[in-house]
Amino acid sequence: MSKRDYYEVLEVERNCTHVELKKAYRQLAIKYHPDKNPNDQEAAADKFKEASEAYEVLSDADKRARYDRYGHEGVKSSFGQGGFGWGDFHHQADVEDIFGDIFSAFFGGGRQRQQRGGGTRGRDVGVRYPITLEEAFSGKEAEISFERLEQCEPCTGSGCKPGTKPITCIQCAGRGVVRTSRGFFTMETACPHCHGEGTSIPEPCTSCNGQGRISQKVRVSFTIPSGVDSGMTLRVRGDGEAGMRGGERGDLLIRFEMEEHQQFKREGNDIYFEESITYPMAALGARIDVPSLHGEEELNIPPGTQTHKVFKMKGKGMPTTTNGSHYGDQYVRVVVEVPTKLNQKQKEILAEYAHATGDKFKPAHKSFLRSLKEKLEG
Repeated sequence: MSKRDYYEVLEVERNCTHVELKKAYRQLAIKYHPDKNPNDQEAAADKFKEASEAYEVLSDADKRARYDRYGHEGVKSSFGQGGFGWGDFHHQADVEDIFGDIFSAFFGGGRQRQQRGGGTRGRDVGVRYPITLEEAFSGKEAEISFERLEQCEPCTGSGCKPGTKPITCIQCAGRGVVRTSRGFFTMETACPHCHGEGTSIPEPCTSCNGQGRISQKVRVSFTIPSGVDSGMTLRVRGDGEAGMRGGERGDLLIRFEMEEHQQFKREGNDIYFEESITYPMAALGARIDVPSLHGEEELNIPPGTQTHKVFKMKGKGMPTTTNGSHYGDQYVRVVVEVPTKLNQKQKEILAEYAHATGDKFKPAHKSFLRSLKEKLEG
């Protein structure tokens, strides 16, 4: 059975924004949740899976561009690349956010994962980082500035007014869950009063309003690995948001965006470059110096080289992310330049060349024709 169009599945227009896309998926995810469809859970599960697949593709800019151009064939292989924790922070963050909402809608739970000891792990933070081709080639130490939730200092993350303590939740008696009976079945869900923590705060901290965390701007140092490319994401462990009630920190997910280069074009680990040469160089052959990310390299132009001929410079491309000692190649396309301005002597030399090769042509200017005729007859 052929797949339906992803935009049709999510009931959105093809030019919809990411916010509209996310809203549409959240509505469908809640609509087709098994608890909403007790009499037809199998069909609902299929619809839910179809919507999730559509959102997984359209919520990622790269996958969406491939889908818009090539359809389902363009997104058969999943996103991601090997080496030091590459991933897609946008989809991960959005899905976590959406499923947190669904969990809240049905069970009264929070959006974050509860850990042993009562703490909740902080959320991952996704940021974009522009990078030049030279930085991607060599790698470097870098810093990035962004906002994240930090532990509130006055209450040391407890959420309680200094000098006070949390009390046992009166609704769940400190268990963090409540039981609901449905016929022969008993279900345990997160307590809607304390959101699964088992405690409540009688006097909230005035600095953080009882949240235990406040937003702060921070700077984080990290290493740009050599060979990175646009769309790759680097996971920096433990540099995301602070956890709640003593929970561990989330991670920082840095998505690289390659800036356009004035000279070089990158495709994977290969580099493409265009070099202009003169007609004598192309006809007689020459050795020229060509720029590369490794420094200037000598390139041999054989006699009789035609315009748009492509030469391969092995191992002069980008390093691979999995093995920094392996490099792609650089491809140089030479373009034979046609001079736009010639002096009299140059015109005569070219005319003599054309006459010697038997070319038939009519000069654009009669004065030049007369001088050439006199020269040849004399």
